Amino acid sequence: QVQLVESGGGLVQPGGSLRLSCAASGFTFRNYAMRWYRQAPGKEREFVATITSTHMTGYADAVKGRFTISRDNAKNMVYLQINSLKPEDTAVYYCMLQYSSATSYWGQGTQVTVSS
Repeated sequence: QVQLVESGGGLVQPGGSLRLSCAASGFTFRNYAMRWYRQAPGKEREFVATITSTHMTGYADAVKGRFTISRDNAKNMVYLQINSLKPEDTAVYYCMLQYSSATSYWGQGTQVTVSS
């Protein structure tokens, strides 16, 4: 079965950096695009970044220039490097697989808190 397991979150000061990881299993990872989403307290879940099977990337306007998504197909891992963190980046970050038009899978999320 498909499993997505995020890690790497934590408490960081404004201006700091974190690298989030998502370990994927249960499907042919190299064939699928992967995405990161986030959900801040009291807000809807929002798209953050995507990376295709051919390593093309896309980002939400709010994170362009600060966040970098990458993948390692040999390890079935997708990463999100987040730099210049702001308090408004505080959220639970989720890894997501759109397996088909009708089926998506989500990880359990990893908490990122930006505070001094």
